[in-house]
Amino acid sequence: MPIARRRTDDAPGVLAEARRREIADRLRAHGAVTVAELEELFGVSPMTARRDLAELERRGVVRRTHGGAVLPTISAHEDSFARRLEVSSEDKALLAAAAVQLLTPRETIFLDSSTTTYYVAKRIVETGLAATVLTNSLPVLELLFREGGPDVEVIGIGGTLRRLTRSFVGPFAVRTVQGHFADRFLFSVKGIASNGMLTDADPLEAELKRSMIEQAGESVLLIDHSKLTVRGLSVIAPISEVQTTLATGLSAAEADGLRLGGTTVRAVGGASPATA
Repeated sequence: MPIARRRTDDAPGVLAEARRREIADRLRAHGAVTVAELEELFGVSPMTARRDLAELERRGVVRRTHGGAVLPTISAHEDSFARRLEVSSEDKALLAAAAVQLLTPRETIFLDSSTTTYYVAKRIVETGLAATVLTNSLPVLELLFREGGPDVEVIGIGGTLRRLTRSFVGPFAVRTVQGHFADRFLFSVKGIASNGMLTDADPLEAELKRSMIEQAGESVLLIDHSKLTVRGLSVIAPISEVQTTLATGLSAAEADGLRLGGTTVRAVGGASPATA
């Protein structure tokens, strides 16, 4: 008879994160898990197992069911900008700091409408970096208008305003992007499909990001490991079109998988997920 593993109320943050990653791996392999399986596999209490699944569902990695969880379906779901802005703020700040370190004064930069790049805009303000920023994000426009100072020039990419994401999209926005070149494009995504395709929940957002990639000298993707377990409805571009990927929380195997797709991967400190 197998010896039952000792149950624990919970593990420290790093151990909990490792356990949740193993749960995500098991889901990808089997398609579903139950609370009872997690209790037996990790020696945790039912409360801890449910808490792990709740956290993974919050990140978009799983869909909870009665007694367990399954893999999420392809998702067109988006949370509001305000809700996403408060999620994993420490990791977003780390990614933003690493991204701004790549920049040199007086560069021209595309910023998409993700909350991660809102933190990039905040970092540009904090460091006093001189830059020209082109963005379709209303919150970024407001932030740089209020706090950017004389060395930050802002070009708004107008179009149809999506209230949920507070971003401008549509044909006019695409034409505005196509009328400019930028040194770099800093952005995030809903998720990365197993075939290396970058995806977004909304087709209009995906179209605009695709145009920004085409018009930028270098594209820099800002992600965490949860982006490898979800995918959006609409394809943006293959990851091979992204020169640099800044990432938090990736395993060596996950980073190697992205490199095989044709991008340079740079690890950034931090363990919790950064949602786009």
